[in-house]
Amino acid sequence: MATESIEQLVNGGAATAAPPLGPALGPMGVNIGEVIAKINEKTASFKGMQVPVTITVDTDTKGFEIEVGTPPASALIKAEAKIDKGSGSPLADKVADLKIEQIIKIAKMKEDGLLGKTLKEKVKEIIGTCVSMGIMVEGVDAKEATEKVNAGQFDKEIKEEKTEISAEEMKELEEERKKLQKEIEERRSEFEAEAKTIAAQMEGKTSSEIKKAMQDAEIPEEVFKEFLPKEEEKKEGEGEAKPAEEKKE
Repeated sequence: MATESIEQLVNGGAATAAPPLGPALGPMGVNIGEVIAKINEKTASFKGMQVPVTITVDTDTKGFEIEVGTPPASALIKAEAKIDKGSGSPLADKVADLKIEQIIKIAKMKEDGLLGKTLKEKVKEIIGTCVSMGIMVEGVDAKEATEKVNAGQFDKEIKEEKTEISAEEMKELEEERKKLQKEIEERRSEFEAEAKTIAAQMEGKTSSEIKKAMQDAEIPEEVFKEFLPKEEEKKEGEGEAKPAEEKKE
């Protein structure tokens, strides 16, 4: 059986026959509408994300198979948390909170791409990604959530492979996300005011001296870099002794 394959990135649940997918399928002689419908059926759970798909076509029968990959764990976490990006300072700023059921859902979606042998181990891998993104789990820091998983506090949910949360829980998470965002904005305002004060008090000092003072005050770099003085680069050769010119004979 001779086959041909193409790999494409599609919008989850919203693939169309427009380029590049349609023109790539055209020469293969398949029913493009059927292929598109099948892709959208198999990628519906990835709505709003770019999903890798592989379409393999039997060149004799024109039958086809579709293999769906999954977006990175970070993309799935952002989609579940309804945020555009993770935290710039994950240790200090938390940007969202997820329920263990949502973590289990992501672990199952990424099942083939994770290293863990059991669902519990895969759940811990997803929580590990949450650590670097500033995402809480069950209202606590993700590192603490990992300890709770190790202690067996979520064994029931993991064993039952629970992946759904109630509308009320979803509403609570949205309120928590807004609260966290407000706290981040308030802290940033405080850091900016402190950075501005330090910069004014140390006027005339070098950029490196002011930077150290701001680091000592535990002001995030993404904030204090806006208040550092712009030092002129030393002109090439400035302050260096020029070699004596050789006398011409």
